[in-house]
Amino acid sequence: MARIGRFILTCYAVAFYIFLYAPIALLFVLSLNDAPLVGLPLRGITLKWYGFVIGNGHLLGALGNSLALGIVSAAIATLLALFMAFGMRRQFPLKQFAMQIVLVPVVVPGVVGGIMLLICFGYLGISMDLWTTVLAAHVTWVLPFAFLMLYPRVSTFDRALEDAAMDLGATPRVVFFKVLLPMLRPAITATMLFSFTLSFDEFIRTLFVLGPQRTVPVQLWSLVSEQVTPYLPAVGVIIMLVSIGVSTAGFWLTSRSATQSNHGKSL
Repeated sequence: MARIGRFILTCYAVAFYIFLYAPIALLFVLSLNDAPLVGLPLRGITLKWYGFVIGNGHLLGALGNSLALGIVSAAIATLLALFMAFGMRRQFPLKQFAMQIVLVPVVVPGVVGGIMLLICFGYLGISMDLWTTVLAAHVTWVLPFAFLMLYPRVSTFDRALEDAAMDLGATPRVVFFKVLLPMLRPAITATMLFSFTLSFDEFIRTLFVLGPQRTVPVQLWSLVSEQVTPYLPAVGVIIMLVSIGVSTAGFWLTSRSATQSNHGKSL
């Protein structure tokens, strides 16, 4: 029975990983397919679709918009989340309710959130633009995740280090910049990278509040809705590599931050 159980678990694991990673492998294969249409069979290996993507002004413009928007959104969301995390260290009335309010965007469906933002911006008379409505939508979407990443690190920070620094004559500003910030820097950097990934990949809310500019997900959607172009898999691979690279760096920094925290506690 034990062998049968292990065999079933092995088959399940293999099937699970095939289901999870086979589409990614197929996307990579299709991006190298020297064929005028997206699909199999494989008619040759070529990198020309990547060259076409790099030379396409519309795609590069959308990529630049997504990169810039992701950086600014991640910076704003991380800064706000850091201040919120420090504020939540203290006890105050309705603290639990305040934390639940912060996390509301996580549970609101993207379509509902997009419609709410569209109605809100329309009622206020705000014109749809990348750096007004889209930026606000991305910050409100990213902020809860940034808070969830920073709050555990901030709430478990050893306050004895702050008290010791203040006993030695350091002002609250010096304590923040010389004690707290250096210790929290890996967690802050990881939060910014993860927030950038969320903003870079955001599509649904962006579609509702976007003006004439385009981000990469919206540009991809327009390509798919109009015509499945042969260079579409290459665009998908590039986006996937950007997201994987940033996420990997964020996970590595998070692990490093946790290791440093455990090391400090052991000392």
